[in-house]
Amino acid sequence: MEELSAGPLVPAVVKPEASRAAAADTGASAAASGDTFPASTSEPDRDFLCPICMQIIKDAFLTACGHSFCYMCIITHLRNKNDCPCCGHYLTNTNLFPNILLDRLLKKTSARQISKTASPVEHFRQALQKGCDVTIKELDTLLSLLAEKKRKMEQEEAERNMQILLDFLHCLRKQKVDELKEVQTDLQFIKEDINSVEKHRMDLYRARDRYSVKLQMLDDSGGRKSWHSSLDKSSSGLISSPLNLRRGGLSSGSHTKKNDGKSQINSHGHGVQRRDAVTGSDSPHINQSGLALVRKKRVHTQFNDLQECYLQKRRHAADKPHSQQEREMSLISREGYSAGLEDFQSVLTTFTRYSRLRVIAELRHGDIFHSANIVSSIEFDRDDDLFATAGVSRRIKVFDFSAVVNEPTDAHCPVVEMSTRSKLSCLSWNKYAKNQIASSDYEGIVTVWDVTTRKSLMEYEEHEKRAWSVDFSRTDPSMLVSGSDDCKVKVWCTNQEASVLNIDMKANICCVKYNPGSGNYIAVGSADHHIHYYDLRNISRPVHVFSGHRKAVSYVKFLSNYELASASTDSTLRLWDVKENLAVRTFKGHANEKNFVGLTVSSEYIACGSETNEVFVYHKEISKPLTWHRFGSPDMDDAEDEAGSYFISAVCWKSDRPTILTANSQGTIKVLVLAA
Repeated sequence: MEELSAGPLVPAVVKPEASRAAAADTGASAAASGDTFPASTSEPDRDFLCPICMQIIKDAFLTACGHSFCYMCIITHLRNKNDCPCCGHYLTNTNLFPNILLDRLLKKTSARQISKTASPVEHFRQALQKGCDVTIKELDTLLSLLAEKKRKMEQEEAERNMQILLDFLHCLRKQKVDELKEVQTDLQFIKEDINSVEKHRMDLYRARDRYSVKLQMLDDSGGRKSWHSSLDKSSSGLISSPLNLRRGGLSSGSHTKKNDGKSQINSHGHGVQRRDAVTGSDSPHINQSGLALVRKKRVHTQFNDLQECYLQKRRHAADKPHSQQEREMSLISREGYSAGLEDFQSVLTTFTRYSRLRVIAELRHGDIFHSANIVSSIEFDRDDDLFATAGVSRRIKVFDFSAVVNEPTDAHCPVVEMSTRSKLSCLSWNKYAKNQIASSDYEGIVTVWDVTTRKSLMEYEEHEKRAWSVDFSRTDPSMLVSGSDDCKVKVWCTNQEASVLNIDMKANICCVKYNPGSGNYIAVGSADHHIHYYDLRNISRPVHVFSGHRKAVSYVKFLSNYELASASTDSTLRLWDVKENLAVRTFKGHANEKNFVGLTVSSEYIACGSETNEVFVYHKEISKPLTWHRFGSPDMDDAEDEAGSYFISAVCWKSDRPTILTANSQGTIKVLVLAA
């Protein structure tokens, strides 16, 4: 979407007061240069002013008609006209004469005024220049007075400098004391948390030992029982052996051998399967220690961000007053643990759990070299059983997720396919009616489809330009909202043929989203670089406008009822608190300057595309990427050229699971899963 360029500035109108102020400034500058009388004289004699420049006359010249002017002023005037500026009589350069008397008078007057305002030092300097007689004793007296004055001035200057230095040191000490108090408080938090964690770890060790003893006792009792049962079986076998021999002991023996062979094969097969399940290593202990080492490395890699997260949560928990019930529940859940430590442990666990994105399925449809394969939107349905894709191919394709993941082929056929008149920009499944899906297209049409019948239920054509976004309400299944390049946000009801609410804005609308906890609030991302948060019960002005992005806001998504994520073409993601109207965090790492690259959120993770043909995953508490995955094409040899040609165009999490659907501008769809 093109950015609106700033227009020319409107010129300001000059007011009369400003003109008078400018004239006063001109007069003041003239006085500073000695061309006018000081402030002690209320107004200079008009006879001393040049009728042309209205300033004190310089190099006075007299005309034949008796008027005096500045020499340069009258000469400049006579170059254009041959008349007197005062009376209009004929005048040439030959009729100009020096006005010596007026010059002397002006010089004496100027000297008198200067002497009135001159300092004693200036008077003394002038007296010495004129040859005034001064005795040695008088000079000594003057020198002593000057020395005393100098010492006094130096003393005052030193006191001022010391006061400035003292003020600086006091300010620095206060700042460092505050920092020390903060560090001491943080150290106290860390000390308390270390004690709590150590205590809890010892409890876990004791519990593990108790479980080990119980398991050993169970194994021992089970071993004795099996030993007795084996003796009984062997004795019964010896007693009945003649009967067995009569019935064909050879066949039974061969049968026993076959069973033993089958049991060995099954046991070995089970062992192989178990090794594969545990990251492909023979020893679970080695695997666990290796995973622990990898997770520790992740902690050290993002140590500064994790430290900031820990201190922020710990301080916030300490400053936030807790009710007695909350304290009791906290003590019951984990004795000694603070709320901040529990929150940070959750962050640390979810952040270090995964380190990469693994491809579990890949889907290609259509001609991979055709530009019309760009997938603009990809969304899961209510139950995560189906997912739909839409883009510039003018088709909505619905796929069975389990079939895509479990069947090895990459040429999956959609279970449902619906054609549209225009290129599609966005999809939104109804979270109550599983068979309903809404779409927005490049002609500004918002359509509600029935996936079962493959027909449109409603078509809304009120938008005048391309509609970029549409979203169903999670609390009211009959309501949906859309935003368009016509700078309008429209709210629709599936039971009515016209929009039920309109919001006119000043810039193009790039994205709209309902708050998942309330059908009364929507977030609107705009080309004016802002996010407008509206209460639909009062649309006269937004509840809050979130500022911070430097370019158009391309996506907005809610992580919870109070957490809002946004994406922009300034190559950043931002997290906002819509309850407190605060900016929480900025995420950087991906590249996005011109395209819609997708944005999706879960309760803990945020994922987006990049114009480098990569998918980036962020943890909501850490500003740097958790991991990323680059799309590759086996049909292209140069990866750099591919990265510059293609970009990620759509992403979607599968509810709160570590599975994510991704699509790029080449038409390739990948199912990725977060892995350790």
